[in-house]
Amino acid sequence: MSDLSPADAAEPGFRQSVDLMFNRAAALMQLSPGLEQKIRVCNSTYTVRFGVRLRGKIETFTGYRSVHSEHMEPVKGGIRYALSVHQDEVEALAALMTYKCALVEAPFGGSKGGLCIDPRQWEEHELEQITRRFAYELIKRDLIHPAQNVPAPDMGTGEREMAWIVDQYSRMNTTDINARACVTGKPLNSGGIRGRVEATGRGVQYALREFFRHREDMAVARLTGTLSGKRIVVQGLGNVGHHAALFLAQEDDARIVAVIERDGALIDDRGLDIPAVKAWLAEHGGLQGYPGATFTADGASVLEMDCDILIPAAMEGVIHRGNAARIKAPLIIEAANGPITFAADEILRQKGCVIIPDLYANAGGVTVSYFEWVKNLSHIRFGRMQRRAEESRSRLLVEELERLSADRGLGWELMPDFKERFLTGSDELALVRSGLDDTMRTAYQSMREVWHSRNDVTDLRVAAYMVAIGRVAETYRSKGL
Repeated sequence: MSDLSPADAAEPGFRQSVDLMFNRAAALMQLSPGLEQKIRVCNSTYTVRFGVRLRGKIETFTGYRSVHSEHMEPVKGGIRYALSVHQDEVEALAALMTYKCALVEAPFGGSKGGLCIDPRQWEEHELEQITRRFAYELIKRDLIHPAQNVPAPDMGTGEREMAWIVDQYSRMNTTDINARACVTGKPLNSGGIRGRVEATGRGVQYALREFFRHREDMAVARLTGTLSGKRIVVQGLGNVGHHAALFLAQEDDARIVAVIERDGALIDDRGLDIPAVKAWLAEHGGLQGYPGATFTADGASVLEMDCDILIPAAMEGVIHRGNAARIKAPLIIEAANGPITFAADEILRQKGCVIIPDLYANAGGVTVSYFEWVKNLSHIRFGRMQRRAEESRSRLLVEELERLSADRGLGWELMPDFKERFLTGSDELALVRSGLDDTMRTAYQSMREVWHSRNDVTDLRVAAYMVAIGRVAETYRSKGL
């Protein structure tokens, strides 16, 4: 896509923002024009319109499945259910998936799907009919396939919808031994993996932990110390925002001073009780009326409150040209896809705000999806072969230490909690979290190396794009392009 006119560039749309961010990085790389264009463009988008008989009449729905890059297969990307779904959004999200997978070294190309629907307007059995018909349309064109295109949950979808999709695929491909690998984010009883539901929020936590391990990076954001006590504002308490807030509060002693949702925001400088807020939201459908915190109906204004870390975890474009100058947070981590527009990104960088970009920050989901896909193809639960062997080896060591103490009359004993933790072998959840932590650390280090080694790279987003584009380019070159 060509550069925008000055008038349009003031506030480009989501897809244009992704293209412009790509352009910023590509301008600093030695790519041939042809290869640069091949990486940028979306390979294909399938639009489907299908009818389902519901409530005595035929309802017609519009859905999309976009494939951005097939430099590696299968391609990977979620399916979202929202009335805002349209082709440009799906193609932009597919492009982000390409760069995201390359950055965290998940061996996938980028894809994305969407259905233009408000899932809250339909009963569960109706949603199942709609989902199965949408899946049928995609499956028969190999747009859902373990070796070609592997969806996952996104906004408006979850384990339930993925279970319907894998069952639909199995019905249509009765002899495919790898049928369960056609989609990730499934329930455990349908071939899912422990830790997938929390994965994106957990990845946000690991990303922040890694950032706070580097004093040089913290200094750029004018922050000191650790995550403990840091004042955090979270916009969106869905799956990603909820888990990120929960883990940061409970495990890193951060203070979630504000939460923003559809109907407004809650503010409490002492730190909100995230499980209680989430329970209230589930029961009442909004934040209004929650006891023990200040409610404001103007949720957008809370994005601008004074805090240490801002976590936009809902929709794209919530920080834009109109409000970017008033954002006070010195550090923003993009838990959502595209929450900062290209114009806002320019304003925030000029202010000295550090942005941990979406293609890295929310890559926890696709990382653990990769683990689930591998589990489905290997047909064995992680940890099943080695967990008890680990426990036996650890027990041998502990018993020998205790024997030596008794034999020599030293009289020392291992602390019971240490002994219990040391003797516990790694189960599937522990291995998934370990793999995710390693992935987030390694990916961040690859970004910061570019960020700090080149004078012409001034922010993490450009660094992330450069790492990702470079890896995609190398793959295409190895294919002879």
